[in-house]
Amino acid sequence: MGKSQSKLSADELAELQKNTYFDKKELQQWYKGFLKDCPSGQLNKEEFKKIYRQFFPFGDPSQFADYVFNVFDEDKSGTIEFKEFICALSVTSRGRLDEKLKWAFQLYDINQDGFITYDEMLQIVRSIYKMTGQMVRLPEDEDTPEKRVDKIFRNMDLNHDHRLTYDEFKEGSKQDPTIVQALSLYDGLV
Repeated sequence: MGKSQSKLSADELAELQKNTYFDKKELQQWYKGFLKDCPSGQLNKEEFKKIYRQFFPFGDPSQFADYVFNVFDEDKSGTIEFKEFICALSVTSRGRLDEKLKWAFQLYDINQDGFITYDEMLQIVRSIYKMTGQMVRLPEDEDTPEKRVDKIFRNMDLNHDHRLTYDEFKEGSKQDPTIVQALSLYDGLV
């Protein structure tokens, strides 16, 4: 799907309908919009950051956008093709809670080793705080990225090994829905 074509083939459409929560018409509309914004059929990291800047004009979303881009770019090619884009969008906007949690875990697990370390969580949370700027008023026990991550680890790191397994993350996120709310950026789009 690296090459740009004006319409999705019947096979591509059928595959995407099977693997996403979008119907045929929605997929065709998203594809048309994707090609309008990315005539090459591929979205690079800079363009992706530009999209985030439109959503967060009062903060600096570039670092967070960088992390999200890396999860969208499933094949690690350095660009996001339509299939990667629409599959990620499907999960983050319409997916079941367990799918969103799996996706969020991939976001926080920066080095993809199957664990979220304190430092990885801190990097993501810092990037979220930079992105939202002073737009969000936070409780005193979460008013710095360090306090927020300390609180998350206190609640989630049940065996106190300074890293979160997927199961710890999943259970902890069910208690603290704000962990997955970073994904709700897409809810207004879809």
